[in-house]
Amino acid sequence: MNSLSALSAFWLPLVAAQLDRVPDAKDVTAGWVAFWVFIALAVAVALLGYSLTRHLRKARDNAELGVFDSHDEPRRGAS
Repeated sequence: MNSLSALSAFWLPLVAAQLDRVPDAKDVTAGWVAFWVFIALAVAVALLGYSLTRHLRKARDNAELGVFDSHDEPRRGAS
């Protein structure tokens, strides 16, 4: 047990010094790949929102035309 404590007393400060190392300002950048990934995600969210709006509009129009069975509507006053 004594050798384990001596080993940890020697290696622990060395490992902690490497973990606490602050990177240089030039090393901390998101880069162009991250920018394009962000743009692609924004476009995907916009397309999903557009598709959702279209499908909800079609469902509302079909409900107004009576395409759906009248038994599918929720009952009034039922919880």
